[in-house]
Amino acid sequence: MDEIAERVRRLVLHINQMDGAYYYFSRKLGYKENLLYLLYALDDGRPHSQTEICRDWMIPKTTVNTNVKELVSCGYATLEQGKSREKIISLTESGRAYAGELLGPIYAAERSAMERTLERFSPAFSDALEYFSQMLCQELEAHTARASKPSDEGKETV
Repeated sequence: MDEIAERVRRLVLHINQMDGAYYYFSRKLGYKENLLYLLYALDDGRPHSQTEICRDWMIPKTTVNTNVKELVSCGYATLEQGKSREKIISLTESGRAYAGELLGPIYAAERSAMERTLERFSPAFSDALEYFSQMLCQELEAHTARASKPSDEGKETV
């Protein structure tokens, strides 16, 4: 395996390990993983559309919709009409408290891990990871567009 392939393989492995850490954390506390990600997305203090959350966090629309309904019914979120037909989701005061309770330990762990990482590596590593993510998404979209054939429509892939 060449050096680039090995670096990508290691990166994918560690990204999966990070995803797994969030998954196990949420499960051990009895929360759905996608609810944790939705709260994480909404806990930045800004309102978000359901489409934006689906796109940015790669959570299926039905899953976001189900979790938003749950948050609204508990009084943790509100839905307001946006400029288009799309509803805007915001955390309520009690929703911010709920998110803080759930996400507090995660934020503390992330902060500690980032501080330790920055002691050893340049802060540019975050920028590089973001750039790699954007380039990978672009390349995979281009590949998918090239690989799609009219005869493949309606076929499921494994």
